[in-house]
Amino acid sequence: MKIHYTQYRLLPWLLLLPQLFIIAVFFYWPAIQSLYQSFQMQDIFGSVSYWVGFDNFKQLFDDPTYWDSVYTTVYFSFWVTLLGLGLSLFLAFFMQRVIKGVVFYRTFLILPYAVSPIVVGVLWMFMFSPSFGIITYALELIGIDWNHKMNSDQAMWLVIFAAIWKQISYNFLFFYAGLQAIPKSLIEAAAIDGAGPWRRFFTIQFPLLWPTTFFLCVINIVYVFFDTFAIIDSLTQGGPGKATSTLVYRIYFDGFKAMDYGSSAAQSVVLMCFVLLLTVIQFRYMDKKGGY
Repeated sequence: MKIHYTQYRLLPWLLLLPQLFIIAVFFYWPAIQSLYQSFQMQDIFGSVSYWVGFDNFKQLFDDPTYWDSVYTTVYFSFWVTLLGLGLSLFLAFFMQRVIKGVVFYRTFLILPYAVSPIVVGVLWMFMFSPSFGIITYALELIGIDWNHKMNSDQAMWLVIFAAIWKQISYNFLFFYAGLQAIPKSLIEAAAIDGAGPWRRFFTIQFPLLWPTTFFLCVINIVYVFFDTFAIIDSLTQGGPGKATSTLVYRIYFDGFKAMDYGSSAAQSVVLMCFVLLLTVIQFRYMDKKGGY
């Protein structure tokens, strides 16, 4: 019996329905709700609201502390992405040269990814505590006075290194898999021609890793913008002052502590648009040099 394909036209949609429902409930509906609230002003209890149009956005862009948060976020994302990708690529490159204990080293490098961001923040908080931190004590032995609760530069670099440590496993896995996928014949041919390990890496391996590097660059920027909130909240709470208050942490602070729901919603919309624009620009212009 011949079965026509039109009898199963609804089957793909039925199979996609559970996932579409989850996306609609947990992504599209909150996004629409934030967009709607960004044009409103509410009291601290959220019971009374009135339409204010673009006033929330105007006040936001006129606030110099908001631009300070923008600068903090850009600075934070730049160093986390640059140092995180560089260190991960360095580890993946030398992991290929390991002969004994490969399983142990790979497991050790992948382990941080299994730790949740809030746990990462708590661990680093205890290690770098000004009063009883073990690393703080070691730094004092070599003459370095560490107190990230009073020093804004120390606080910023503390959250940078904690965020890098959390994400390094993810980056390492992709770089290691990308290096393994490069044909060995290319490396052997370059070695026969007299190219050393570093020259082989920069002229053959790294250019072929460009698609992987580009992908990880986008992922790391999005990670810094959203997934580092728990690390910052448990480590510095945005302080000292506002030194580590990124855009996502400021959204939380204004919405849940300052009870300024309209401004918090407006910041959410701006952040969402900024990340979408950044992703579109990267995929449209930077991806021209890479092939998938």
